[in-house]
Amino acid sequence: MKRFNEFIKQLSLTQQLFALIFFFVTFFAVFFFVYVNGSVNNAIKEQIFKSLDDTQSALISANATLDAYSNASNIENYPVMIKNGDTPILIAPAEKNIDTNSREWEQIRNDLLKVMRGNLEKYHGIFKNASNDLDSYYSVLRITDKQYLISKTYSDNMDKLENVLVNSVVYITVIVVGFFFIVLMMWVITLIHPLNQIRNYIERVKLGKDAELHVNRKDEIGELADALVSMRDELLRQEKTKEEMIHNISHDLKTPIATIKSYGESIKDGIYPYDTLEKSVDVIIENADRLEAKVHSLLFMNRVEYLISQDCEGISSNMQEIVETVVQNTKFIKPEITIQTDLEEVWFDGLAEPWRVAVENILENALRYAKTTIDIHLSEEEGLTIANDGPCMDEDRIKVLFKPYEKGQGGKFGLGLSIVSKVVNANHYEVCGENTADGVIFRINKPKTETKKGR
Repeated sequence: MKRFNEFIKQLSLTQQLFALIFFFVTFFAVFFFVYVNGSVNNAIKEQIFKSLDDTQSALISANATLDAYSNASNIENYPVMIKNGDTPILIAPAEKNIDTNSREWEQIRNDLLKVMRGNLEKYHGIFKNASNDLDSYYSVLRITDKQYLISKTYSDNMDKLENVLVNSVVYITVIVVGFFFIVLMMWVITLIHPLNQIRNYIERVKLGKDAELHVNRKDEIGELADALVSMRDELLRQEKTKEEMIHNISHDLKTPIATIKSYGESIKDGIYPYDTLEKSVDVIIENADRLEAKVHSLLFMNRVEYLISQDCEGISSNMQEIVETVVQNTKFIKPEITIQTDLEEVWFDGLAEPWRVAVENILENALRYAKTTIDIHLSEEEGLTIANDGPCMDEDRIKVLFKPYEKGQGGKFGLGLSIVSKVVNANHYEVCGENTADGVIFRINKPKTETKKGR
């Protein structure tokens, strides 16, 4: 079965279509010759015997004469009288020249005796003629105990009827199969054309060429085409944003480097740009710290990729301890901001180090914009929330809050929230930022469906 599936996957849609049609035609041919042909023969036999019965009933009801018996359509009718006990006497016109000693009439006579002695009302029989393949179908009917009627016809009538029925079935089948084939071909063409469009579109995108894709469909192929176009637009947008970020970062790195270099050269020449050696060195240290922070963010972006790629199955981290440690280390950055905490002992899936960095980045973001207060809550039901009373975010900013290389407020490019998103998603949690009546809040929690399953 596996090999068959692999073989099918290697076929084009057109080849699959022809294979399907071949299978259908083969199945129909076998079905026709094995089942339909036999069913047609049985139906024709029943129809012939019904014609014999109808002819007999009509003749008896009309009290037909011997001439009427002999001239009833293509059916031969022979009255039989019983005389001298149970000896049947066949009554037939002289021109019939019936050989009552033939094997055919011997079989009919035996069946007549079955009707007579078995008190049967009717008996149907078939005589197989080996000499000329012309079989005869007959019906023996009891009229009275002394009167019987034998009606007979031949298989040439059956052959004619069979040919008519079979030809009708064949013609209808050919028309249906032809129509089915045309419909399938049109359907496959409607599939192949947009798929070729998509393939050509992907090839042009891969080569970096301008490409457009217009697939006017509402089905899965149309959805795929829309998704590809949307993906390309998103990649182009991210690429443009990334280039802007690299340019911005290069400028940000260039400024502290130039400052450090110029201050160092001035000090070497005995000139102190900030009056004293100590103040001038402090400026150098401050710019070195800025430079270190930017490099640290870039390096940690790659480090997070490595950490979240590790096998963390079964590993959990105490978020209460992590949050307390981060708060303790960052509250001195802006001591005028009050950090209020309400923490329960909650364990999050994943390594502690990535979670520490995620909390640290959110808290640093909150410190950057908070006016007076930051509230941190941690509970099993709500997860982790970090709120600040800073200005609300624009709706456009909320949509791209956690995407990499996005320009934040003030035109600065930050990786902090992008790192948060990577850590949270890698551990199968959710993160979002929302505006509140008092400012902005960030939430990290398990998806509700997963939380229910865990319980």
